[in-house]
Order: sequence, then C-alpha cells, then structure tokens
Amino acid sequence: MKSLVVIALAASAVALPAEPQGYTVSVSISYNANAKPNLQAAISRLNAKYGSASAKAANDDGAGSTLKLDFDTGSSDLWVYSNNTEAGIAGADNTLYLPGNSSTAQLVDGETWSIGYADGSDSSGAVYHDIVTVGGLSVQNQGVEPAVKASSGFNGSGLLGLAYDKGNRAKPHQEKTWFSNNKSSLKAPLFTVRLRHHADGSYNFGYTDQSQYSGDILYTPAFTDDLGHRLFKIEGYSASSSDMVQAAYNATLDTGSSLFLVPDSIARAYWSNVTKSTSFEDGSGTLVFNYPCSETENLPDFTVGISGKSITVPGHLATYATLDNGICEGGIAGGDRIAPDFAIFGDVFLKTIFTIFYDGNDQIGFAMGK
Repeated sequence: MKSLVVIALAASAVALPAEPQGYTVSVSISYNANAKPNLQAAISRLNAKYGSASAKAANDDGAGSTLKLDFDTGSSDLWVYSNNTEAGIAGADNTLYLPGNSSTAQLVDGETWSIGYADGSDSSGAVYHDIVTVGGLSVQNQGVEPAVKASSGFNGSGLLGLAYDKGNRAKPHQEKTWFSNNKSSLKAPLFTVRLRHHADGSYNFGYTDQSQYSGDILYTPAFTDDLGHRLFKIEGYSASSSDMVQAAYNATLDTGSSLFLVPDSIARAYWSNVTKSTSFEDGSGTLVFNYPCSETENLPDFTVGISGKSITVPGHLATYATLDNGICEGGIAGGDRIAPDFAIFGDVFLKTIFTIFYDGNDQIGFAMGK
C-alpha cells in the first residue's frame, strides 16, 4: 500500500545546516494500518505513469497550506490537485493547492505540462513557480504543476517526482525536481529510501543513516531513458531454491508503484512453484497472479542478480492483498505490456531493502534493510 509524505509549499520555512558541509533532511512515512491494498487501484496508478510528504503554499496572510504528496522515484514532475482541477477527481479529503491565494506563486507565462497515460487518460495544466518546503528545506522558484485534468488513480494531493530532470513534462522549458534543485545545498548529492512492511519508514536527503541497514552496500551504475527513469541492469533471477537463471533486462526502482513487475516469463516461472496459482491479464495487460491464501507460508523467495551479487525478496512479502474468498493476490506480476522496455521494482521489492539514489556519480545502492 502507498504511504504519503508531507511536503510544504511555504514562504518562510528555512532549514538549518546539520553540519558545515551542507544540509540534511529526513522525512518520515507513517504506516497506515487502516489502508486496504487494492490491486486494481495499484494497476491504475501504474497505468497513470507509464505510457507522504508535506507541502506548504504561502497565502496572502503569510500562512501556508500543507499538502500530502506521494514521493515518486518513477517520475519527474511535482503536480498537485488545485481549485482548477475538474470536479470529482480530487478526493474530498485532499487539500488543494490555491495559487491565487499564494503571495509567492508566480504563473510561468507560456509554460504548460501534460502527461499521457497508458490507460488513455491524461494530466495537464499550467506551471507556477513557488516556494516548496520538504522537511524544513525550502526551494525558491520550484516548478509546481496544478492539474486541470488528472487521472483519478492517485491518493493524496498530488505527486512529487524524484526521477531525473530529463523526464519532466513542462514545455517549452523543463522544470527541475525538488531534489535536483537542492542537490548543491545537501551534504551529499543523494537521497535514501527505507520502506518497511507494516511499519513506518523514511526518505532521507543528503546523508546515509547507518542505523537503517546492515552489511555492505552494493552499488550498481544508473543510466536513464527519455522519460528520466533511473535504470539499472538485472543479470538473472532465482525462484525458490533453484540456481540463478541468466536473464538480462533493465529495471527501475519506483516508490510510486506498489507492485513488483518483472518480465511475464519470469513472473510465470516464479508462480509455477505455488500450488493452484492462477493468472489473468487485467484491462491494462498486466499479468496478475492469484493463489490460495493457505499457500502463503509456502511462497518461495525471489532473488535477482545485480552486478554479480544477489538481492532476495522473502516469500512472505510476495503477497499484495488478501481477498474475502480465501484467495490472495500476488505482489509479483508480469509487466511486458505496461512497461515493455524495463521492469518496475515497486514497494513489494523496496520493503526488503535500504536504497541509495546517489546522483553524485549516477549509482544506485542496495543494502539489507533493518
């Protein structure tokens, strides 16, 4: 299930340097025990991208409004629901961005943004520059994209992209991400992600918290595509206790996606080890697997090979949701049609590990989370 981070679009918040070398910021993610996983909603969010932090916006009275945004390593735009968003799209409980009430919001003349989604929908609107504060660290003139149209597959008040700037959809001039605008101010040009299964987590910017991982860090080169994804190479996989099978493909780490999407053939190989598992293609073409919940304790581990090393997702984390009829939905699915050029390693994978996004030398680091 997704956790929202709180960011602030604020006029006056300024972070103090943690050390003379630069700033560090930690943003906590609170686990929502009442949230129920919804596979179709998770797939809808995937469709709405491939095809909770707090934000504060300054009003005329100097106060700010706080927005709950989804921190998303799979995209490069900071877009929000606003008072101009079409009726019925933003949830009733979502705080809206009100640029007309902000003393610091400036409309960027002639600049617009638009994202076309795999499900045929789209998000679009104008672009503003405003002061955006995350965890006490502010960016002046951050690009903020209020949505007139938007997919209804997202929770919260919008999304804060953390992928490479190359994927930003503003035209004719691209906007930088909040992280990219802050990199030179941070102690180190990196951020880390620690998601946990049924527990609180965090995003840390500018430093690596050694209390969040154990053992050595495995670094692998990161590269990108036209959409700004941080991609890395997978060398093979192992389902259950079998030997590593060579299978080369590219993957991206995506905190904005709940599922662990791998090539269809690999997903089939994994679920072939589970008694009475069944598969079907949903409306988007995602290859989804169900199985009897009585087999949950017998789910095999799933291992991927990266830079000569291996990272394992324990079998007990391979369940996405439990239905009312004794059937469980698998969190490992086939993504050949939704993302044919790379695999999408979402929360099911990320909850196993501690991840470092090190833009200083374009690397991604993996360690055992704790």
